[in-house]
Amino acid sequence: MGCLIASRPAGDGRGFTLIELLIVVGLIATIAAVSFPGLVRARVSALESAAMGSMRAVNSAQSTYSASCGRGGYAQTLADLQKPAAGSGLLFISPDVPANGVIKSGYIMNLSADTGAAIVALSANTCNLATLDAVSLYFVESHPAATGLSGQRSFASDTRAALYWNGAGTTIAPGMAGAKPLQ
Repeated sequence: MGCLIASRPAGDGRGFTLIELLIVVGLIATIAAVSFPGLVRARVSALESAAMGSMRAVNSAQSTYSASCGRGGYAQTLADLQKPAAGSGLLFISPDVPANGVIKSGYIMNLSADTGAAIVALSANTCNLATLDAVSLYFVESHPAATGLSGQRSFASDTRAALYWNGAGTTIAPGMAGAKPLQ
């Protein structure tokens, strides 16, 4: 009698073939490759929105500072907005924005006097003993820490509290040269 060789049936449900595994891995890689650019765009958009929100927060802090502490003038640095009024523990701006040059949500923020600003109150006469004198005009800007990764656009604002932007991701200078109003 002949010898019978026992073999396992191909579809007995005890595993996958190498070809089946390669097909599944290929499909997952394709889906990931298609979705990755969308995820990057969503992240950049979220960081740009956060940067615009930070500009609005500085405008609000400056308004409060001017009305209550700066004798009608504005702070020239984010550090001066971090100092509480005498007898108060409340800051004019969030603690995560402690000084010029801080990176917040992938954007570098800076606050300064705007072009043509005049001194309104000496620093010793402000309610928080600011480092710099309170001035008539301020300028705040925010640019990507890593252009393309944290954002494509730069943002700025000034005493008028309107937001401006440029698409190059470069620093906007006081006076808003090269920037467009955000609509």
